[in-house]
Amino acid sequence: MPLPINEIKRLIKESIPDAIIEIKDLMGDSNHYSAIIKSELFNNLNKIEQHKLVYKSLKGKMGNELHALSITTLKNNGN
Repeated sequence: MPLPINEIKRLIKESIPDAIIEIKDLMGDSNHYSAIIKSELFNNLNKIEQHKLVYKSLKGKMGNELHALSITTLKNNGN
């Protein structure tokens, strides 16, 4: 069963409350997404740690209900 955009956003916001999230359905199939996530939690983390934080927030749904998610993380320095 595909994972809708609003559910992906909800899961991420639970773990990263200040996240500003943009998600696009790349294929129109609710299975292949691109996400841009901006958060102050990323400020002291490298890219790998940032992505791990996002994947952890998805609670095992990546590769199951969520087939493909391209992630871009951005630091939020209060600007």
